[in-house]
Amino acid sequence: MSTNPIATYVAQRWYGHTPVWLLFWRDLLGVGTLINMVFVFVTLLLYAKRVEPAWAMAVHLAPLPFNLFLVGAVWRHRAAPTWAKATALGWLGLTVVG
Repeated sequence: MSTNPIATYVAQRWYGHTPVWLLFWRDLLGVGTLINMVFVFVTLLLYAKRVEPAWAMAVHLAPLPFNLFLVGAVWRHRAAPTWAKATALGWLGLTVVG
């Protein structure tokens, strides 16, 4: 019986089974930032092509649930220092505005 890798990924992070340094540095700052940069680039392309602004905004906000999940996982982690929690919130603000 195989398990769903996405469910495993989510559960490991949400329940604190991933080391906090891996969750913060790789998942949040590394992968999360890369995903957001790709979506911002696509959003700018849509604006340049004069696509309806609502569609461009929808693309820009598409990674928001994943971003909220990552920040929530950092905040829930027992070993997360205060600076990591504060940085995660700042990162979330930058990704929404960015």
